[in-house]
Amino acid sequence: MKSYLKLLIVSGLLFTSSVTFAQDKNFYIFLCFGQSNMEGAGRAEAQDSVVDARFQVMSAVDCPGLGRKKGSWYTAVPPLCRCRTGLSPADYFGRTMVSNLPEKVRVGVINVSIGGCKIELFDKDNYQAYIKTVAPWMLNMIREYDGDPYGRLVEMAKLAQKDGVIKGILLHQGESNTNDTLWTKKVKVVYDNLMKDLNLNPKKVPLLAGEVVHADQGGVCASMNAIIATLPQTIPNSYVISSSGCPDGRDNLHFNAEGYRMFGKRYAEKMLSVMGYKIKETK
Repeated sequence: MKSYLKLLIVSGLLFTSSVTFAQDKNFYIFLCFGQSNMEGAGRAEAQDSVVDARFQVMSAVDCPGLGRKKGSWYTAVPPLCRCRTGLSPADYFGRTMVSNLPEKVRVGVINVSIGGCKIELFDKDNYQAYIKTVAPWMLNMIREYDGDPYGRLVEMAKLAQKDGVIKGILLHQGESNTNDTLWTKKVKVVYDNLMKDLNLNPKKVPLLAGEVVHADQGGVCASMNAIIATLPQTIPNSYVISSSGCPDGRDNLHFNAEGYRMFGKRYAEKMLSVMGYKIKETK
């Protein structure tokens, strides 16, 4: 019996050591969430299929057609959200990050986003009440996350923490909350929950929030940018990413592929700056 117990203890120690060893401090992970612009509405082009293998995406859903399984890492060829989404800011965020970070550093993203949703969908205490109010087409997307997008984001993030270190959060949301003066407080609820549920230090995990399509592009929700601009007053370690000059599509609601590339680079440039890295490549 004593030999058996000793064997169990030794096995446990070996397992613990292997898990600790598996975590790569040079694997920088970023959580992405929001609505359709973070989900990705841009049509990927040939140039977008070439990706440095140092840039990885953890699939948050099963995508048999893409050969991807939920909870596994893959080279970050778009789509980075669900199986049939498009180009998003996360794409060129990651590409720009690896272009400017030391060769030993890898970058991973997890993107859980739902087109058309309000920020309330990511409030873990109130999302069920919100879901009762949404259109059937949105329910189908929510079901891909087993009815709980926030829960899926946390689930995937906890898996990712075994492999690397969460360094920041990217948000693009606001169109469906246009002119909602409580938006910043609602975002803070989500951010605070992520910090608690993932045991993260808010002083070390910045939140980057992008503007919606700018007035200079005729953005139909551009008035929301005035509210987004005040986010740092509510969340100290947050930064607003300008969408000025980023081309959009005909609906004046979503960016086009060029716009997503520009926008993603801006997210990365700010994150690199906050993390203390000099920007080498800004094309």
